[in-house]
Amino acid sequence: MKAVIPAAGLGTRFLPATKSQPKEMLPLVDKPSIQFVVEECVESGIDDILIITGRGKRAIEDHFDRSVELEEVLDNKGKEELKEIIENIADLVDIHYIRQKQALGLGHAVLRAKKHVGCEPFTVLLGDDIVFSKTPCVKQLIDLYASHQCSAIAVEKVPEEMISNYGVIDGEKIGQRLYDIKHLVEKPPPNKAPSDLGIIGRYLLTPDIFDQLEETGKGAGGEIQLTDAMKALNEKKKMLGLEFEGKRYDLGNKFEYLKASIEYGLKHPEVREGLNDYLKKFGG
Repeated sequence: MKAVIPAAGLGTRFLPATKSQPKEMLPLVDKPSIQFVVEECVESGIDDILIITGRGKRAIEDHFDRSVELEEVLDNKGKEELKEIIENIADLVDIHYIRQKQALGLGHAVLRAKKHVGCEPFTVLLGDDIVFSKTPCVKQLIDLYASHQCSAIAVEKVPEEMISNYGVIDGEKIGQRLYDIKHLVEKPPPNKAPSDLGIIGRYLLTPDIFDQLEETGKGAGGEIQLTDAMKALNEKKKMLGLEFEGKRYDLGNKFEYLKASIEYGLKHPEVREGLNDYLKKFGG
């Protein structure tokens, strides 16, 4: 199975930090956020990734490429551990790139993957969403597809005041954490939302979605919305919503970004002890 990672957004919510670097390269401690997403794919058994980029995103390609000069410097300084880390990044997985030449929305970005994906089901992972979980979030969707053979999307319960920031499902609960989706709405006002189950940035879609995207006009924000195309597909074919297991952070939100940085920092062997001691100062 292939993965598509849309990474063409401008990252305006993190200006000025994203003025000259991709938002996907903002780090949690010492690791760019997009590397977490790529590693989730690898840990899920995916070995073919297409990243949808835009202007000013060359740093993403450079990050996953070999850096012979840097490797040589690290070798000369005897920093073998760092050199191995750098080499492993380049050897993670086969990564391909294509540009979204116009900022026409997430649906348009996914449509750019049509030729690469072909006629097979595929996954979509948004770089803004980082999920810490025992079983990778996208692997949970892959396992669900193996048993149900239909499109599946990850959802989570979101607070009422945040509901207008999400695509939202109306679904019938058919199992633990599992919903048969009846309807989808893109960014509804809270009083019109069909539920509190918001769609997060993990999808497993059948190739039928491309036909729907080609027929979908501009929706919310004047963009081609993936949710609108999924809504049209859901009217024809079964689609499941999975309330995934794990903790998800929206890195497009400054507070969520800080929380994710702290959680990862508490797991990081170099800084976890010092960070834990520092945080205890504020606990009493």
